[in-house]
Amino acid sequence: MSIKQFIFRNLKKNLKNYYLYVFALIFTVALYFAFVTLQYDPSMEATKGSIKGAAAIRTASVLLVAIVTIFLLYANNIFIKRRSKEIGLFQLFGMTKGKIFSILTAENFILYFCSLFIGIFIGFASSKLLIMVLFKITAVDAIAALTFSSQAFIQTVIVFIVIYICIMLMNYVFIKKQNILSLFRVTSTTEVKKISLLEMMIGIFGILFIISGYYLSSKLFDGDFTSTKELFLAMIFILGSVIIGTYLFYKGTVSFIFYLIRKKKDGYLNIHEVLSLSSIMFRMKSNALLLTIITTISALAIGLLSLSYISYYSAEKSAEHNVAADFSLTNTEDAEQFKEELDANHIQYSEKVIDVIQINANVGQILDVNVDGLNVDPNVMTLPVISDQDVETIDLSPDETLFTGYYDLLQKFMPLKSSGQIEFKGQHEVIPQKYLGLKKEYLISYYFTSGGLPVAIVDESIFQRLLKDLDPAIQKKSSIYIGINIQDETKIEEANEIYQKMTFNGNHDSQLAMSNHQKQTMGIIMFTVGFLGLTFLITSGCILYFKQMDESENEKSNYTILRKLGFTQGDLIKGIQVKQIFNFGIPLVMGLLHSYFAVQSGWFLFGTEVWTPMIMVMVLYTALYSIFGVLSVLYYKKVIKQAL
Repeated sequence: MSIKQFIFRNLKKNLKNYYLYVFALIFTVALYFAFVTLQYDPSMEATKGSIKGAAAIRTASVLLVAIVTIFLLYANNIFIKRRSKEIGLFQLFGMTKGKIFSILTAENFILYFCSLFIGIFIGFASSKLLIMVLFKITAVDAIAALTFSSQAFIQTVIVFIVIYICIMLMNYVFIKKQNILSLFRVTSTTEVKKISLLEMMIGIFGILFIISGYYLSSKLFDGDFTSTKELFLAMIFILGSVIIGTYLFYKGTVSFIFYLIRKKKDGYLNIHEVLSLSSIMFRMKSNALLLTIITTISALAIGLLSLSYISYYSAEKSAEHNVAADFSLTNTEDAEQFKEELDANHIQYSEKVIDVIQINANVGQILDVNVDGLNVDPNVMTLPVISDQDVETIDLSPDETLFTGYYDLLQKFMPLKSSGQIEFKGQHEVIPQKYLGLKKEYLISYYFTSGGLPVAIVDESIFQRLLKDLDPAIQKKSSIYIGINIQDETKIEEANEIYQKMTFNGNHDSQLAMSNHQKQTMGIIMFTVGFLGLTFLITSGCILYFKQMDESENEKSNYTILRKLGFTQGDLIKGIQVKQIFNFGIPLVMGLLHSYFAVQSGWFLFGTEVWTPMIMVMVLYTALYSIFGVLSVLYYKKVIKQAL
């Protein structure tokens, strides 16, 4: 048999073990090539807004290279160890280490570069679909074309050649430093199956670290930290405690918990528990660092995608809060010109005009937080004030004041009580008022609210008294809010096109334009984070799957013994299913918990809706992640079937 025939026969024999590796390689190459193609695609200029679409894609491609490199090196390390006995046999047959390395290099070359060019073809074919998705998400009206970029091709080939060289160097070092005896022992190492007092303490501390991080994250923006330094130190502590706690959790907590379960049963475990609990007790701690990295990056991916989707999902609601009407203006002449254009185009509308004044107010008695460290003086907070005559559903007495439209972000830092006393301070008199509470409605545009402060609604008589006693130094350039709502919703886009073509002198806003701008800004971030998250999900899922493949082959002799003792294939499969629930479920649940507390601590910085976008992201991630658990069970089933 020639060397060439030997290489192809050996490659064919091992191909069944490499199929998921090949799939992951093709997928990552396709995704990388598609990303780089988008980077050089001329149509990406259409996504330029507050951030440059091409720059975001370029950044994502760099991170993608890092993820793919780590994955391929780790996967190769698993497979080279699995073939250690085969390499040892080659040496027994008289092959030199150099000859063995050249054979493995040739095998990897065929497998790797066939996958590379298949991935490039798939990436090229899907690049148009990706850019169409991007245009849809960012609400960009442009035509996506299928173009082949030679720059993207060259960059992709160079990147993956460098990765291939790194893989070959890893194989060379592995073969060079091993002798024949050690090669036969690589996959047959054992672990000490005893829980020490130190491991028990590690397990307890792991839980305590994670709980302390979760607790502090829930208090992060509740007013307990009133300076930038305190906030920064709290964030560092949360990050450190959760990551260290996660490592200790895998290093000792899991083993400790399963040890307590086993001890409670006095060591009498059924076959399902032997195949699940006992195996995980002593294997998970040896993979603690890997599982910590997977859990941390999973939490980061889920958290970032949730936050970006929260902002994207909340775009329309945020625009409603900021603009309060389809179109908002503060100049009477601007409003008249705009209405003339609407009339000329036969677009029906309704108009709401509200007089707005700025008044210093003492709100110290209704602030439900200590403001000493917030650089806020509750005695001189400037609030916009309107009359109850401009709000049809509200009728107040002269001594009553109602707040409305307080932004979610400020409510977290400076929450208001449900009742109390406030004072309005004019230039010459102070008017005490009874505070009735806060309503959700946003009645005027954010131009008047000084960064999201609530609007105070007072009786008409009080409004007139304040109007006569104004402090000119704190008034806005305009004191009139003009809101224009389009009666036919199908005409809003047409009205917005008219609005965009006009030139205004005063402050002006379009609800639709603001919503589209936020969707474009956050859409491309969500797009890149989503695909990076998907890449990591695929690669980390494959790594866990490869580990299970490795474990199943090592435990094959155990399955043979159990089958000869009379246990059925179904008995063993049930135990394996429980094992995979733990193997894949524990990192997944930990990642979801980390991301949940991270999102809950600061979601209000990104939008107005949290539960729907966060749950959608988590459910999708869980569903995709579970596929690898199912594949692992199917592989174990095949191994168990072959064991007898």
